[in-house]
Amino acid sequence: MKYIWIINHHALTPDMSGGTRHYDFAKELVSRGYKVTIIASSFHYAKYKEMKNYDDTSYLQESIDGIDFIWIKTPPYTGSGFARVKNMLSFMFSVIKIIPKLNLQKPDTIIGSSVHLFAVYGAYILSKRYKSKFIMEVRDLWPQTLIDMGISKWHPFILVLGILEKFLYKKSDIILTNLPKAHLYIEKLGIKKEKITWISNGTTLANTKREYKQKLPKDKFNILYTGTHGFANNLDVLIDVADFLKSENKIHFTLVGDGTLKQELMNKSKSLPNVTFIDSVPKDEVFDYLRDADLLYVGLKNLPLYRYGMSMNKVFDYMSVKKPILFVSSIEDNIIQSINGGIVIKEDNIQKIAQSIKQFSVLSKEDIVEYGENNFNHLKQNYTIKILTTKLEKLL
Repeated sequence: MKYIWIINHHALTPDMSGGTRHYDFAKELVSRGYKVTIIASSFHYAKYKEMKNYDDTSYLQESIDGIDFIWIKTPPYTGSGFARVKNMLSFMFSVIKIIPKLNLQKPDTIIGSSVHLFAVYGAYILSKRYKSKFIMEVRDLWPQTLIDMGISKWHPFILVLGILEKFLYKKSDIILTNLPKAHLYIEKLGIKKEKITWISNGTTLANTKREYKQKLPKDKFNILYTGTHGFANNLDVLIDVADFLKSENKIHFTLVGDGTLKQELMNKSKSLPNVTFIDSVPKDEVFDYLRDADLLYVGLKNLPLYRYGMSMNKVFDYMSVKKPILFVSSIEDNIIQSINGGIVIKEDNIQKIAQSIKQFSVLSKEDIVEYGENNFNHLKQNYTIKILTTKLEKLL
């Protein structure tokens, strides 16, 4: 039996809201005979709330669907200021301090996953202690993502991250990334392409087979967004489109999730009768909403960070329910466009987006089903968790 540790500060389980990449991979690996431990913080990055009850302890251990979870208690924060950095550093130091005291079975491989690099550094330190293979998983290109979002490349925090990034790339045995073009960035730092492996995000198909509950009004053409309400998600455009279409009584917009911009978006749309906001729900329940929708929205700001591609969990979840997707983004290599999976608009043109929605809302049922089938078939052939786990297993 092989023992695998995955250290991901923001790993989630399906009863929480958000991406479950490592839970999904771990569950599939367990079914193939691996022993998997996920080490994470239970302070939710989007809800800004603690998801576990620690009492007087600094960590919790539990088994979920055959996966061993170790939850690390970290200090609360909101937004992206110093308190968040404190939370990151607390996680790193706690992992390094607590895990060796738990008398766990020595891991064969430790995967340290970004978003932030401090979690990956904690994984590296443990890999040295246990003489385990060290895989660095890159899901966000820090510090480049922060620079692309407006922070100066000369900021002391950015400089520290840049040094740490290069160090971890060199020390890792393998670099794993979910971004299809991340190798173009990593190679510039002196890392050979052969060391880098791309394994996309994906989804299980289990949620497509269960009974679901009605969530959205049956008498409407329902446009749905699920996920984080943040800067990069371009939800202000969706609200502007809803405003443009407010006289179209048949068309309704629903946004499910939480995030730093949610209240601002709610304030902006408070006079719109065709917009509904719903707090984030467990991932299983998300699929109830997805199955009810007629058109699923993805929006991305035109940011330089997407030049290395994207691998959004929500896109694959959307594809799994056989529904068409409205994709508003200038990103290149858009799979929705290449497989004819819905509407792709490469500019934030409110009138153009609104007219496309109106035209789509009167299509025949057969035409709409065809878009959804295109999405599902492409997903089934390329992005199921079983297929992606087989790729991961080859690395292990």
